Amino acid sequence: MFDLKKYTAANIKNDILSGLVVAVALVPEAIAFSFIAEVSPIVGLYTAFILGFITAIIGGKPGMISGATGSVAVVLIGLTLEVNGMLKATGLVGEDLYIHLLNYVLLATIVTGLIQVAFGLLKLGKFIRLVPQPALYGFVNGLAIVIAMAQFKFFEGQGSMMYILVAITMLIMYVLPKLTKAIPSGLIAIVGLTLAVYFFKLDTILVGDLADLTEFSEQLPHLIIPETLFSFDALILVLPYAVIMALVGLIESLLTLSVLDEMSGTRGSANKECVALGVGNVTCGFFGGMAGCAMIGQSIINFTSGGLGRLSSFTAAVGLLILVVSMTDVLNTIPVAVLVGIMFMVAIGTFEWSSFSHMKHMPRTDAFVMTTVTIITIFEDLAIAVIAGVIISALAFAWKHARIWSKTHTEEDGTKVYELDGPLFFGSATTFSDNFDIDIDPPKVVIDFKNARVMDASGVEAVDAIIKKYEDAGKNLLLRHLSADCKAILKKAGPHCSYEEDDPTYKVAINY
Repeated sequence: MFDLKKYTAANIKNDILSGLVVAVALVPEAIAFSFIAEVSPIVGLYTAFILGFITAIIGGKPGMISGATGSVAVVLIGLTLEVNGMLKATGLVGEDLYIHLLNYVLLATIVTGLIQVAFGLLKLGKFIRLVPQPALYGFVNGLAIVIAMAQFKFFEGQGSMMYILVAITMLIMYVLPKLTKAIPSGLIAIVGLTLAVYFFKLDTILVGDLADLTEFSEQLPHLIIPETLFSFDALILVLPYAVIMALVGLIESLLTLSVLDEMSGTRGSANKECVALGVGNVTCGFFGGMAGCAMIGQSIINFTSGGLGRLSSFTAAVGLLILVVSMTDVLNTIPVAVLVGIMFMVAIGTFEWSSFSHMKHMPRTDAFVMTTVTIITIFEDLAIAVIAGVIISALAFAWKHARIWSKTHTEEDGTKVYELDGPLFFGSATTFSDNFDIDIDPPKVVIDFKNARVMDASGVEAVDAIIKKYEDAGKNLLLRHLSADCKAILKKAGPHCSYEEDDPTYKVAINY
């Protein structure tokens, strides 16, 4: 499970202490996201433990934290609303209604996990590399703002003490690391301010006020076989939601992995993370949890607190379970203000402040992508934001390169040579023929692809068309430096067309 040879006493201490900070920070998030999904708080807490435990052991990035997240919980709202309406029509109410509703949530979680496992086994995690850097900046900035905005609801109805404790927490988180990193500043803030609130009877909201966790004391996760597991109708109902949750979870997890890769200077495995996330969600579905994914806020807390190894995320998961099962009285006394202050500092640390200076030197399209992804992440949906960013970047790239250029020279025997420069693909194929003067060209013509590449079937068709035009004009055309792959699929190359033998080897993308 852990490569102990790489661990020193200092590493073990850092991982355990940072894991404990994360364990406490997971509690209000898990409870809040359970409320969003309209399920019991214990469902979110089980998710944080099970998913966090499994990804800690077999995940693609040591130290990354996974659990119940808002982006996935928001998708569950649609499912719970649809199922609620369907079940109420049958006369179900109260506890019976909730149990039946939970069965659909668990089934959706299992299907979500299976999709994610398939994604990883097919090694599709590599496609996260298609997300451009401006979109990654937008994701990070948008999520940082979302993390900060999610804390505002805890201030409702609170007095000045809430604001004072949040400010003190943020001050501790800012100043203490400059003095010592022996103990995570978040742990000092949690312990110190919890004791202060307890002994001085300060009037502020506690974790126990969000949800009395004592009722879940000594309740360990146990195997649950959803009654809907073998129902085809139930599967059809949850499938659309499961697909969306799988995609949202994969995108958020893989982008979090990319952010941590950049922070740590080491590279994680995207495909392993996909499989681990899927296995974790399937397990959650069979043990009373809901679907989740990587949590960038808690992952950054762990990283900045010194938790760089698998032991830290393992400690966070196990520590959470111990807190919920056997230390609920202690957990209930933790001031929410301390956790809010920690999350505010996480939001500040997560935001890519350097993106403002980068924006001055970015191409306008990149700046537009970054801003668009940030705005959509805040007001709409993470998956939509990232997909929009990729599409805009791809279209901008295609437009920028939607032209292939040529320069000409004449050889000693009178042969005219067109030296092409640029990619020949669907974007530039329409203007490809503009480079040629077929009517006034000599009898022998060479098209040199040394500095050009035929990228797709549209490019091949453009080459095919120009060959036919020269053939119809009765002129001898030679294609130079054209790949064998491209030559093999030319359909109309006539008797006047020939190829040189020193051609490069590269493949052409074709859509069938």
